[in-house]
Amino acid sequence: MSVTSGTKTESGVGETIRVVIHALLIALVIRTFLFQPFNIPSGSMKATLLVGDYLFVSKYSYGYSHYSIPFSPPLFSGRIWSSDPNRGDIVVFRLPKDDSTDYIKRVIGLPGDRIQMRDGLLYINDTPVERQRMSEFVGEDPCGSEGGGISRVKRWKETLPNGVSYETLDCADNGYMDNTNVYTVPQGHFFMMGDNRDNSTDSRFLGQVGYVPQENLIGRAQMIFFSIAEGEHAWMFWRWPWAVRWNRFFKIVR
Repeated sequence: MSVTSGTKTESGVGETIRVVIHALLIALVIRTFLFQPFNIPSGSMKATLLVGDYLFVSKYSYGYSHYSIPFSPPLFSGRIWSSDPNRGDIVVFRLPKDDSTDYIKRVIGLPGDRIQMRDGLLYINDTPVERQRMSEFVGEDPCGSEGGGISRVKRWKETLPNGVSYETLDCADNGYMDNTNVYTVPQGHFFMMGDNRDNSTDSRFLGQVGYVPQENLIGRAQMIFFSIAEGEHAWMFWRWPWAVRWNRFFKIVR
């Protein structure tokens, strides 16, 4: 009886190991080729994305580079099954100046475009982007002010030349990057900007982000699957009834 029992135990352990290995392989395939979860640690995309949002990014949207693979081994250069992002897409990419860091911004400029900010208004190829004033944003401070708390911030609706509309925040009149030189986007690169215009380090800062190579694209932000208030920790599940933003679950990112 002891021999039979031992055999069953060994068989059960072996089956468990196989199930775990299969599950890990399936998760690896999904993460590499289909969807990867990301969380939002900063307010540069407010009010579209909030600190504490967790979202799925589709890896297949723009094809695959070596950055699509876990740990980004330099197995090949360029992209496989490459597809260009559309103007207005929200994209996760590897920072050109430090390719171990993931950033998330909105695609504003395509290869060959001329991008400029004039008095806080976005110009694409010398044409001002349509902009409409909206009610003020009221929520967790998007401007990085001391003390944080709830703030009221000027909000606009921008509509790009291809018809994509989204909200932007304007923390300050005559902000640091409200007037810029003309940026000419190189071939094979994209110009990214945060929706929180006065509190976003993006392609306007050539020495920190600059133009993003197509190879550095990770994927397109698709859907928020979890969201917790700024300053809270997702692992503190006992605080979820009060801390979780239930109304943001399964929200499509646009």
